[in-house]
Amino acid sequence: MLRRHHLASALLAALAMPVAHADDATDIDRVTVSASTSRIPDSDAALPNTITVIDQKQLQQQLALTQDISQVLANLIPSFSPSRQKLTNGGETLRGRKPLYLVDGVPQSTPLREGGRDGHTIDPAMIERIEVIHGANALQGLGASGGIINIITKRAPRQDGETFQDVNVAASSALPHESDSTGYRASYVLGTRSGAFDFVGGASYASEGLYYDGDGDAIAVNDVQGDLMDAQSYNVFAKGGWNINDEQRLQLTVNHYELQGNNDYATVNGNIATGQLATSIRGEKEGDGPRNRSTSLNLDYTDKAMAGGYFQAQLYWVDFEALYGGTDWGNFWGDGRDLHWFDQSQNVSEKLGGKFSWSRGDLFGLRLRVTTGLDLARDTTHQELVVSGLDWVPKTSYESVSPFVQAEWWVADRVMLSGGLRYERGKLKVDDFTTIPSNNGGQFVEGGSPTTSEVLPNFGAVWEVTDALKLYASYSEGYSVADIGRVLRGISTPGQRVDTLVDLSPVIADNQEIGVDYDDGRWLAHLAIYQSDSDLGSRLAFDPGSQSYNVVRERTEIEGIEASVAWQFSETTRIGLGYAQTDGRYDSNGDDRVDSDLPGINVSPDRITAFWDQDWTPGIATRLQASQSLDREFDLRGVQVAEFDGYTTVDLQTRFQLPLGQLNVGIENLFGEQYVTYYSQSTPRNDTYVAGRGRVLTLSWANRF
Repeated sequence: MLRRHHLASALLAALAMPVAHADDATDIDRVTVSASTSRIPDSDAALPNTITVIDQKQLQQQLALTQDISQVLANLIPSFSPSRQKLTNGGETLRGRKPLYLVDGVPQSTPLREGGRDGHTIDPAMIERIEVIHGANALQGLGASGGIINIITKRAPRQDGETFQDVNVAASSALPHESDSTGYRASYVLGTRSGAFDFVGGASYASEGLYYDGDGDAIAVNDVQGDLMDAQSYNVFAKGGWNINDEQRLQLTVNHYELQGNNDYATVNGNIATGQLATSIRGEKEGDGPRNRSTSLNLDYTDKAMAGGYFQAQLYWVDFEALYGGTDWGNFWGDGRDLHWFDQSQNVSEKLGGKFSWSRGDLFGLRLRVTTGLDLARDTTHQELVVSGLDWVPKTSYESVSPFVQAEWWVADRVMLSGGLRYERGKLKVDDFTTIPSNNGGQFVEGGSPTTSEVLPNFGAVWEVTDALKLYASYSEGYSVADIGRVLRGISTPGQRVDTLVDLSPVIADNQEIGVDYDDGRWLAHLAIYQSDSDLGSRLAFDPGSQSYNVVRERTEIEGIEASVAWQFSETTRIGLGYAQTDGRYDSNGDDRVDSDLPGINVSPDRITAFWDQDWTPGIATRLQASQSLDREFDLRGVQVAEFDGYTTVDLQTRFQLPLGQLNVGIENLFGEQYVTYYSQSTPRNDTYVAGRGRVLTLSWANRF
């Protein structure tokens, strides 16, 4: 493993570039990141970090295999954890830490009561591309300790008078076919531009059947956290823009997404000791199926010539509900009135925010661009029990005020320096509350308003050695808070106060990175070495007594390597290989020395990915891709506590151009590999000890009119 002093020395010795790469990119300089991701307009060289842009072509290739965005990310980014293939993305990390999900720059996470549902708030049919910044950073404020995943929605035509209509229908099934494994979906998207106005809008509907593993057995539904299978979803989306003049633009985006579990199956627990997997049986369950419901409004204004610079303003509102499955709470009321009380919880979160920035280049006659801005946000969250009507987590508000400044300076034709500061001031407010009765009869807790503030720096450098070879180095800090809701809902002793109980000390992740990138038009290569440390980290630890996870504040150190190479063999043939290694350790006994492996819910396995794109004729093309997750052992102060047996899956996607439209045939897990998921092996519980999906056939037809 790379040690800290090695990386620090390399940082001082190396200069850097922002790396924007993707499987199908043939020219790095053409791959730019939107201002909603980078906070800087025309950002093709302002971020000395590893950046992956999943463009529309790549996205369509992956969606021919799966509609799970987590699976898409895992297929294309080796340092992203293998998908759990569930509605929850708890345990899915980027570089060993939780990434921040955005939609057009609007945060989707619920950090005050982390529920693991932020990856499923929009249907893939409404997505234009996905931009990923690897590594901790504070560009978007709270939550990006592992990086940023910004989902960019569909855009209107570029030319005046143009109109398009996208129609897509698809069906999928386990192979061999099982009658209840059939899923289907349909979507329609309209885009038009007329004069100063443009519009893009659409609707989608999907129904997923039951998933089956490589042995033909039904995979267990996740009764509590929720599932993508045995579920229905729909999405309504609209985005309208007005070009007030050549410099000013106003845009309003509205999105409503809902995924509802059918609740037609129940889990039969597995047995980790004997290797028996959990499975599903048909049968209605009490209560409603797990659900995601998200509604958002997003108003954007840009002025390209305000005071000689580029001004951006964004106002957003997000209303999010995440319903979880029900459980037997036993003697919930504590007085014996009902020894088998059934209830289910729901996270309810409302976000209000504004982002403002102004950027100007060529300052003082130099190739210097400075961007300054202010972010305002308020997140109000509570977790309610829908049957009893009680709050499990009381209403909790977090308000932040965050000014920032960022600069990039080309000190020579081939050398650029970048740096910036962000000041985060946050205030948490919790009123007096009483815990639920099952917590020792309900405990009164005095409210409070703890505050925190941090200055978060970043700096980096670029050296374009030649037109093909570029080096980069950077240091950046990411900022997040621990899962406060878990702390508040678990209080079981009297006389507690929020001001003294809640540790609002932020999780500051220091991300150091060096890398090299090469692109000569045929060869595309990338190598990055990084280290991410937190003096006061936030680790999820399983409590066997409560059968739940608690937040533990400990020192953590994560380091790793990302590498990829692609070769354009000919105009019709392209092959590529990717690799990611992640090692994470934490201080398990409080002596300020890391001594144990981070568990699988916190860190991903080492992974190898490969692909082969082939155009056989102008109308027939294929993509063959493989992913291998390597074996890993987990130790606690030298004693092995868990083990992961790796596995390899292969996918095949074929595109046929028809006289009308395009037919896609996708086969996920082509060889029907029987494997137990990484999460199930590394974070073992009998009810979630499940296999991954077996062979799945997806047929889809799409056409743009």
